[in-house]
Amino acid sequence: QVQLVESGGGLVQPGGSLRLSCAASGRTFSGYVMTWFRQAPGKERESVAAIRWSSSTTYYSDSVKGRFTISRDNAKNTMYLQMNSLVSEDTAVYYCAAGTQIYGSSWSNGRNYNIWGQGTQVTVSS
Repeated sequence: QVQLVESGGGLVQPGGSLRLSCAASGRTFSGYVMTWFRQAPGKERESVAAIRWSSSTTYYSDSVKGRFTISRDNAKNTMYLQMNSLVSEDTAVYYCAAGTQIYGSSWSNGRNYNIWGQGTQVTVSS
């Protein structure tokens, strides 16, 4: 059974940092793009960052570029999102997702992903 499990969320003060993890199991993801999405209460789901598993090519939304870093560990089959300089607008449930046949800007479209995790809450507040 293919599964994605997120962890690492929590409460952090503005300006702080968190690292999210997405542990993948059930298959190899060498042909996949793996992506972090987020959804805040009352808002639409938003793409955050993606990584092409085979080449480690990365993609970022403008709202997190320069603050967040996506990476992956092949040996652990795990993807990470290092989040620095957090602001209240980063508060959301963060989901990881995996999909194939994703190229260029299509990484940001959630409809292109068929495997999703359950989400982890990130709250940025003083």
